[in-house]
Amino acid sequence: MIVATTFMLGACNNEAKEQAEAESIRQEIIDSISTANHIRQATIDSMKNLEEKQRVVVHHYEQNSTASTEGNQPASTPEKKKGLNNTAKGALIGAGAGAIGGALIDKKRGEGAIVGGLIGAGAGAISGAIIDKQKKKKAEEQKKAEEK
Repeated sequence: MIVATTFMLGACNNEAKEQAEAESIRQEIIDSISTANHIRQATIDSMKNLEEKQRVVVHHYEQNSTASTEGNQPASTPEKKKGLNNTAKGALIGAGAGAIGGALIDKKRGEGAIVGGLIGAGAGAISGAIIDKQKKKKAEEQKKAEEK
């Protein structure tokens, strides 16, 4: 009876340890999801702020455009760009590649994906900005060549 009781108590302790470990892992997963949600919400908020700033600029431009047409001066309409510029494209591609790489490299997949995504987005944005600058410089050179 004593031996059986000892085995029963030992089995209960192992089960309690396994449950505590499972609960700890579950809590880590919940925490990483919560962190990812906070980052996602911050990104959404910054995008909304950017949209609001763009609306203000467009509204200001429309007011100035209306004022110049009232003086019988023709208002020039700016060319409308379609799609994303290279900076935004680079940031998106870099974020995706970085998130995948970070998840594959780091043992904590969630944290690795977040860190990798942020680093990749930064590197991609920088690369895209360099490409945009080069294209702008080339376009200016073509304009100067056409004027001559």
